[in-house]
Amino acid sequence: MSMKLSVVIPAHNEEGCIEKTLYSLFFALRREAIRTEILVVNDNSTDNTETILKRLSAECDEIFYINNPYQNGFGFAVRYGLENFTGDAVAIVMADGSDAPEDIIKFFHIMEQGYDCVFGSRFSKGGQTFDYPKFKLIVNRMANLFIQVLFGIRYNDTTNAFKMYRRETVEGLKPFLSHHFNLTVELPLKAITRGYSYTVTPNSWTNRQTGESKLKLKEMGSRYLFIVLYCLIEKWLAVGDYHKITQLSALDNREIR
Repeated sequence: MSMKLSVVIPAHNEEGCIEKTLYSLFFALRREAIRTEILVVNDNSTDNTETILKRLSAECDEIFYINNPYQNGFGFAVRYGLENFTGDAVAIVMADGSDAPEDIIKFFHIMEQGYDCVFGSRFSKGGQTFDYPKFKLIVNRMANLFIQVLFGIRYNDTTNAFKMYRRETVEGLKPFLSHHFNLTVELPLKAITRGYSYTVTPNSWTNRQTGESKLKLKEMGSRYLFIVLYCLIEKWLAVGDYHKITQLSALDNREIR
């Protein structure tokens, strides 16, 4: 039987865009005949997000939603999704429609080749960004360069939330520490330092058209730094304690596809 793909989507007050995002995913994945579960984690929304999710989950067999029982936060919502998805692989996708359904399909077919992880890069050849705020772009490139140098890797978009993992890889990356957007950095850095096979492929990103961004740079700086240093300490001092147990496949860890 073919692999089943779960798409985990954290959603906090996304009434203006969640329906469009879910239907775009639903129809794109159905056209490709990919066995799919679209799992939305309602992150303590105070608008009509949950009402919309109730209706959509009743209309579409592949769409489900659960309420985040933890405190509000991107990381908590994604972590709850990672505790409850049922697929063989899982993609983390934003609710605001910034991630293209076509990229999810592309990532899935690459993962079928045998990789443990597929990472997206908006800034490699073939990657694209649309309406990226200039200040955030500058901070993004500086932060990613810092991570590249610190870990000695070529991957240039670690902070990109859009990534895909096999189920057993997710289990091997636990325990998770991040409460917020720094989870987007914790997952790939742990995967790389713990010896999971991965490839990097270009993806596109489009700035949200409705609502407001949940990422607050002033609040997140120290949290990103904490998780980066934590992963670096693990790399230096854990002496392989968390390393992938099974032998790596014959696939090379390719930095750019």
